[in-house]
Amino acid sequence: MHQCLSLAKIALDTGNPPVGALIVLDGKVIGKGVESGKSTGDISNHAEIMAIRNAIKNGYSGKLGSAQMYTTHEPCIMCSYMIRHHRIGEIVYGVSIPFVGGFSSEFSVLSTASVPKWGAAPKVLTGICLDECNALNEEFLKTLNKP
Repeated sequence: MHQCLSLAKIALDTGNPPVGALIVLDGKVIGKGVESGKSTGDISNHAEIMAIRNAIKNGYSGKLGSAQMYTTHEPCIMCSYMIRHHRIGEIVYGVSIPFVGGFSSEFSVLSTASVPKWGAAPKVLTGICLDECNALNEEFLKTLNKP
């Protein structure tokens, strides 16, 4: 998670929400993602999606089902769809996203059993490095309130 926090700081420094994500397989980082939707103008450039794209680019497409994703923020419903599609088996995140989180909101894409082809829901661990994640969020909110 400390590596995710470093990636989140990069996102923050480029004017994006402070989100960083890693995909790990057998203790090795196979994909990295830095939130860049705001700076690139492409809303799909969420850190979790960028990490999945990076892992696929690195040749791990067929092994994502055995991997873990670490991210500073709860994956949103869009990111959660990608996670379920690729059957990533474990998600570890810091701060929850109340209205569009893929686990804690009413749109619980990460935990639903309603899509048979997705198979079993991933294991989800929440609240990891919560204070550090919240501190980065506070920094980001200050940038939004500047005149």
